[in-house]
Parts: sequence; C-alpha cells; structure tokens
Amino acid sequence: MNFGKVAVLLGGRSAEREVSLKSGAMVLKALRSRGVDAHAFDPSERDFDFLKKEGFARAFIVLHGRFGEDGTVQGILEWLGIPYTGSGVLASALAMDKLRTKRIWAAEKLPTPSYELLGEDTNFRIAARKLGLPIMVKPASEGSSIGMSKVRAAGKLQEAYRAAAKYDRVVIAEQFIDGVELTCGILGEEALPLIKLETPREFYDYEAKYLSDETRYLLPCGLPAKKERELRALCLAAFRTLGCEGWGRVDLMLSKRGRPYLLEVNTAPGMTDHSLVPMAARAVGLSYEDLCVKILEGAHVG
Repeated sequence: MNFGKVAVLLGGRSAEREVSLKSGAMVLKALRSRGVDAHAFDPSERDFDFLKKEGFARAFIVLHGRFGEDGTVQGILEWLGIPYTGSGVLASALAMDKLRTKRIWAAEKLPTPSYELLGEDTNFRIAARKLGLPIMVKPASEGSSIGMSKVRAAGKLQEAYRAAAKYDRVVIAEQFIDGVELTCGILGEEALPLIKLETPREFYDYEAKYLSDETRYLLPCGLPAKKERELRALCLAAFRTLGCEGWGRVDLMLSKRGRPYLLEVNTAPGMTDHSLVPMAARAVGLSYEDLCVKILEGAHVG
C-alpha cells in the first residue's frame, strides 16, 4: 500500500516518555525498511498543526500513557482528519482508566479482581480487611507499572496510596491474584498466542518489563490448548467490550484454581525489544517489520 507521508508519534510528555522513544525508534526503522515514508514526530517538541502543514497522511501512535494512549491525541487527529492507528477516542480513554475499565467489565460479567477506591479519607485497615493481603496498589491511569506497588501489611497501605497518588488523583487497591501472569496481544480480529510472564521480582514491574534480563517469557505458555483458546476468546471479548480496535494487549492472571482475572487493556503497547505484542506476532509468523505495516494498514479516523 502507498501510505503517503507517515508520522510516527513518539516521546510525548507522560511518565512513559523514555519507553515511547525506544518503541518509536524501532517502529520508525521498521517502517522505513519496508519503504514507508515515515518520520519521527514528538508532540512535546512540535505542535500538532505541523502534521497538516507538512502533509502527513497517517499517524502511527507509539505514545504510551497520558496524552497519547488516553484519547487526547486521538481526538486531535480526528479533528485534523488524519487517520491513526489503534483504538478511537472513547475506547482509548476507557482503557487507560483502570477504574472505569473494571466497572465496565464487572457490568458485563467479565472476571476482574475485587478492588477498593482509595483516598486520603479511606479507612485503610478496613480496605485491607476487605481485599485480603497482599494487595496491589495502582494509579488508575498510568502504564508500565509506574507508581504501582505490592502491599503485604495493612499498615503499609496508606504509604503505597500516597506513592501512587503522585502520578494520579485516582488510585485503586486491587485484590492480589496468586497464580500465573499472562498477556494476550490483539491484532485486528485475532487474539494472538498467550505469553506467560515469570520474574523473580515482587511482580512484573517497570524493571522487569524494560530493564531486567531475568524476566522469562514463555511462548507457548504451557497451558492445555483448550484452556488457551478459552482465555484468548476472553481477552478478545474484554478488548471489544471497551470498544477497542486495531491492535493492543490484554493482561490477565490465572489463579491457582484455574480461574482467569482480567487486569487491564493497553491500546498502544510497547514496541521495544522487550515488548510482548511483537513476540506473540513472531509466533504466528509475523516479523516485527510486517507487524508494523499491518498495524499501519488499520489506521482510521473515528
């Protein structure tokens, strides 16, 4: 396809800027290797008006976190009439917000861990008693595990809340699911093979995701074929329930009793050398370069 002049949106001004720069550089190189007229565009350094002024025909969004993955950039691109990759405005905003995501999944009877909304006026001991220990504490609208912590003692819950509140006004405490951590890449109408994540750290945090060489990615994931099919179908349903489209990633836990719990959806997942969607795509015969082209083919307005 002749895509015209393509802007690879990278960097930005979220807490995930550094990861986005790495992802964007790899996407840019991959698209150029396939003959695409692709150019880096960092919205923290240039105004979006330049996309129109300089004749960009499409945008490949590799911005992670706020002001990129939360519907804001998608809205600007729709206003400008420039087709972009990934989910639309509403789906991006919902998926970025873990609290609203969980409420929608619960309303649709999709399994997700129990949670409590935290604030300065929260009775933290009661919250800990309701959820049981340990507890995962998360900023509602951050990614890459930024501001996230695992709490093993009720007396530490308020401290974890305040650490998370530095990144977001909305903070949730979530029931910890002891079991297997899995992730499922979504590409178009297909749920890609599951990847099992193993780390010696407390949980799959920022260091485990981007820096550690000790993190293990198991693909095939080791589950029976029937179970994996069921979980992939569940992830696709979770993705669609939020109105997501194009591509993305769904994270989930499988308890020791074999029950799945959906954690979150990423609508602009990482595309670094440690990233999971490219890994899953390779398992179905899709190279990194071809994956990037396929994502770009799905660019749309609204």
